[in-house]
Amino acid sequence: MSEARLHVTDSQGRRVVVLDRPLFMIGRRTSADLQIVSTDVSREHAEIALEDGRYLLRDRASRYGTFVNGEQITERTLQHGDRIRLGRTEAIELVFMTEGAKTTGFLDTGTSDGGDLRQMAAILNGLRALGSGRVLDEILVLVMDSALEVTKAERGFMMLANADGELEFKIARGRGRTTLPGTTFTTSEKIPREVFKTGQSRIVGDLMEGDWRGQHDGTIAVGIRHVLCVALRVTPMSAAPASARSERVIGVLYLDGRERSTMLSKATHSSLEAFATQAALAIESARLYAESAEKARTDHDLKIAAEIQRNMLPEPVFEIGSVDLAAESIPCRTVGGDFYDYLEIGERGLGFALGDVAGKGPPAALLAAAVQSNFVALAPVSSEPAETMARVNKALLRRAIDARFATMFYGAVTPDGRLSYCNAGQEPPLVIRRAGVSWLETGGPVLGLLSIATYEFETVVLEPGDLVIVCSDGVTEARNRAGEEFGRDRLVAEVQARHGAKPEAVLEHLIGAVKLFSDGAAQADDVTALVLRYLGAK
Repeated sequence: MSEARLHVTDSQGRRVVVLDRPLFMIGRRTSADLQIVSTDVSREHAEIALEDGRYLLRDRASRYGTFVNGEQITERTLQHGDRIRLGRTEAIELVFMTEGAKTTGFLDTGTSDGGDLRQMAAILNGLRALGSGRVLDEILVLVMDSALEVTKAERGFMMLANADGELEFKIARGRGRTTLPGTTFTTSEKIPREVFKTGQSRIVGDLMEGDWRGQHDGTIAVGIRHVLCVALRVTPMSAAPASARSERVIGVLYLDGRERSTMLSKATHSSLEAFATQAALAIESARLYAESAEKARTDHDLKIAAEIQRNMLPEPVFEIGSVDLAAESIPCRTVGGDFYDYLEIGERGLGFALGDVAGKGPPAALLAAAVQSNFVALAPVSSEPAETMARVNKALLRRAIDARFATMFYGAVTPDGRLSYCNAGQEPPLVIRRAGVSWLETGGPVLGLLSIATYEFETVVLEPGDLVIVCSDGVTEARNRAGEEFGRDRLVAEVQARHGAKPEAVLEHLIGAVKLFSDGAAQADDVTALVLRYLGAK
């Protein structure tokens, strides 16, 4: 019996596959003897078995069926010329052949209409698949295999420009849909650089002739004589006329081989250039898709981080015996570097803190979590606020991060109204009394920066109805469209008449005043505020 084979037409072009084993598997799985990449093809779609000199085609319970000459089958003995279709699409066709077939070489010189049409059919089949939204690696494989099928080249390489504008090998393929091993290859260096720079294709009939003699000894040493290299061009999408858009070369498609040819096919060259243009668009789309997918993953991770950060903050409204409070933190990005916290500390009453880490985004959020955790752990075991600050500063310096520091205010109010506090570089809190306002400034330098830092504390007495308002600098330094800052004077003006009011109402009014002042200007920093009201001894 003559050697049986399949003439395959699919998204990768046209090729001949020999049935060289007793059981030949067809499907989407990478381990299949004939891999067909299509959503219509099942992972294990069909098989061809050689039994008693006959070739039997069997469907393997595929999703969309196997057809022979238009008829759906479960099992069928194949005859010469039978046309096999996998699934619903007409773009995938396998022709069973048992007679001889002619093959052509790299840069085949055939100029018959039939040869050109076969080349164009393979091109178009490849182009149909390029719009399928595959990932970049799959697109590169498809492009290289289609180009090798059309040209009959022995090797194919895709070189894409990196961020520095230099060409890098991305994929190397050989005939028969094989991946060439290694990361470096002996190829011409001059030709791809020239094509990338000029955007003009280069065809070299023989590296040992003409101007090329002596310039590619390394390539010739491995037997390579003929080279075809085309540019991968991308024209940006724009509403401007086509003549006004500038093309961009993103890389080159490089093919070479050993077989000598006496005449270069214009049809092959023009078809490959058209194919390269479509391939470049597919590659660029895959790149953009990958970037978009990575951004989506990053956004998802940030949303989870923001949820974790919110859960680390205590309830925004709290009341215990002699005090009640309300707090809010609004990050300028998904996650922020501000925090607030409060906890009961025995006979010293209620401890409360507000911190602000230098910087924004995830780095600031990580350090803010460290500062908050240290505060919660150290405040209950410290005798007074200055000692707590010193301990937090020492803890941060054990794992110091260059140019990263935090400011923090910590106060503790007893049931009889004594407020002891320490301010480590934080925007001074404001005390609203019936008779006026005062600032809480006693303390020391920022946290996590100076090993020799010392801290002091002060104790003031609160009367029933007095308010303590603690803000991050995102409040006082908020700017409007004219570039003016909200400032301390506006802060005082907005809250000085609120003595005795509920903390939630004061906080809502203050945050609303900052937003109204900003008048739609972009939020440049995290905005965090805490309002505590002393209710009197109970």
